[in-house]
Amino acid sequence: MFANPFTLKKLGILGMNKRNIHYIAAQNDRKYYPLVDNKLKTKVIAENAGISVPKLLATIKRQSQLRKLTDILDPYKKFVIKPAQGSAGKGIIVIVRREGDLFFKPNGQSLKLRDIHRDISNILSGLYSLGGKTDVAMVEQLVEFDPIFERYSYEGVPDIRVIIYKGYPAMAMLRCSTKESDGKANLHQGAVGVGIGMASGKALFAVQHDAPVTKHPDTGYDFSELQIPHWKEMLSLSASCYEVTHLGYLGVDIVLDKNLGPLILELNARPGLAIQIANRVGSLKRFDKIDEQLDKLDIADRVKFAINHFGAN
Repeated sequence: MFANPFTLKKLGILGMNKRNIHYIAAQNDRKYYPLVDNKLKTKVIAENAGISVPKLLATIKRQSQLRKLTDILDPYKKFVIKPAQGSAGKGIIVIVRREGDLFFKPNGQSLKLRDIHRDISNILSGLYSLGGKTDVAMVEQLVEFDPIFERYSYEGVPDIRVIIYKGYPAMAMLRCSTKESDGKANLHQGAVGVGIGMASGKALFAVQHDAPVTKHPDTGYDFSELQIPHWKEMLSLSASCYEVTHLGYLGVDIVLDKNLGPLILELNARPGLAIQIANRVGSLKRFDKIDEQLDKLDIADRVKFAINHFGAN
C-alpha cells in the first residue's frame, strides 16, 4: 500500500524533490559545502570552534606515503581509516585490535598490511569520494562507545543523527549497527534507525529497511527500554554546528564515547529522509514552526524551543 500525495502532505512528510529545492538549495549556500563534504576540513573547523571530535591520528595524502604505512600505523592498536570526502559509509575501515601482523575488524575478519595498503590506495584514487575526486585517507582514534549502547549495536559504534534547521534541533534518531551493516551505522547497509524523543532522549520507534522493528535483529534487546544519556548536551552540541557551518539545513552525527562524552563525528549538507520514518512524523510541520520564530535566539534558547515544541512525541 502506498500513501497518496494528499495524505503525505497532510502528515507533513518532506519528499526528496522538496528537500532538494526548498531546503538543501535554498538554505545551504554552496560556498560552505566544502566545510562538510570534506571530513578533514570539518574536523579542523570544529576543533577551532571548541567542538569535541574524535582525535585525528594521521593523514595520508599521497600514494608515496604508503611506503611508510608500517611506521604510520605502528603506534596504534585500534583505529579507523576513512576517506575525507566519502559518503554513505563507503571506504571506512574499522580496526579494533592487532595481533602481530594481523589487523582485526569488528566482525573478527583479519586483514594484513597489504589489504589496508590496497584500501587506502583506493581511497586516495577517489574510489569512494564524491564525484570521484582524488582524496585523503584519515586515520582517526577509535571511539570507545558508551556501555549503554552495548545492547543496541552489533560490532560497531552507533551514532545519533540530529537534523538542524536554521540552527534549531528539529528531529533526531539513533543509528544502530547490525550484522547486515557490517558494524557500520548506515541505514542503506542495513543498520536500524531509532526515532528519539526531543524532550526525553528516549527511543520512540525503530525501523530497518523502512520496516518497523521492536528489537535489535542481532542482540534481541527491546528498543523501548533505550534512554540516551547526555541528551540535552547532544542537542546543544548539534545546534552549535549552525554557527560553524552557516548551513540552514544540516545533519549532525554524534557519537558517545565512554571516556570523552559526546563527539561530533560528521556533518552532512544533504541529510536523508528516513529519519521521518523512524520518528513516525513528518519534518515539514517542525520546519514550519521554526520558520514562525522570528527572534534571533542563542544556542540554549534554540534547544529549549525544540524541547518545548517537538517534545510531545
